[in-house]
Amino acid sequence: MTNAEIAALRLSCHTILPGHKLLQPAEQFAAMAQWCAANEVSHDTYGEGELVQDFEKKIATLLGKEAALFCITGTLTQVTALRLACAERGSNLVGLHPTSHILVHENSNHQLLQHFHSCQLGNAHRPWTVEDLKAIPEKIGAVQYELPMREIGGQLPTWAQLEDIKAYCKQEQIHLHMDGARLWEAQSYYARPLHEIAGDFDTVYVSFYKGIGGLGGAMLLGSQQMIDKARLWMRRQGGNVFRRTPYVVAAAMQFDQRIADMRALFQRTQSLYEVLTGYPQLRVNPAQPQANMLHLYLPVNKDRATEIRNDIAKEHGIWLFGNAVHTALPDQSMFEWYVGDQLLHMPDERLRNALDLFVAALSMAGL
Repeated sequence: MTNAEIAALRLSCHTILPGHKLLQPAEQFAAMAQWCAANEVSHDTYGEGELVQDFEKKIATLLGKEAALFCITGTLTQVTALRLACAERGSNLVGLHPTSHILVHENSNHQLLQHFHSCQLGNAHRPWTVEDLKAIPEKIGAVQYELPMREIGGQLPTWAQLEDIKAYCKQEQIHLHMDGARLWEAQSYYARPLHEIAGDFDTVYVSFYKGIGGLGGAMLLGSQQMIDKARLWMRRQGGNVFRRTPYVVAAAMQFDQRIADMRALFQRTQSLYEVLTGYPQLRVNPAQPQANMLHLYLPVNKDRATEIRNDIAKEHGIWLFGNAVHTALPDQSMFEWYVGDQLLHMPDERLRNALDLFVAALSMAGL
């Protein structure tokens, strides 16, 4: 099936398990227009305007940072921040976990565009620790920590481990950068305010289209000096679009409610783990929830898992997951569940009905 056909099949389903409810453009734009009218929003010009600056100040205050810059993409934001960090620290070497978005999804941009060099840090299946950092003999200019770590099911370091990393980086004058694309989802696990989690990170990147559900956009936070430099580099790299207004409106109009929902989403994830104990064919990672997301491992390969998903969608109107991927073991695959408002409001009986269909199909596939 083509991507367009898969999207149409998903839209045809009456029950969708992962993520937030997807609004169609007419619905989303109408809601944005109403919010703009109610809040007397005016367009920005190249990022300058009351709407953008007020939102930047709001997020900077929330995370305890001096300044913030609304950016178009996280891909542009993070490599820019790390390039500047390396220039300041006198080393162009950055420590990255093997599952870092920069390494896995960005087509070697940091190397081909000559931003910095990287070395891998820690085990690919676990959050990295201060001992992993100390094991690197070279002088490192910066390290990146993703909170939570999406590629390994939303795992997080313990608070003590994170505190050790912060202290060591400060002691050794290593720039500590946070990939906080899903930072909002980490707060319930740590049960601490966001500014405390972000404390002692020299720079922080956050996203507004994942858990927040906006159209796109990101933000870089740090010292005023760092943000001033980043603003110039965004222009140099073509990231200074004429209007940021649509992206900021889509995020700002629902930001407070999405943040307020995070605790309930985490609690729902905890209850999902209890439901999943009744389905031993589905293996979860991590073993206990650390964010409102998880990975489910299946006893069939990626292609068969996708066929089962599509068959259940066509016959029963239930959309089980997005993309399945191969794993290290043959005849096994994995998919991700982001626990959003759809699973939050879904009765357990309806969820079990969907899982019963899925597990029955997996059993038939194994014959």
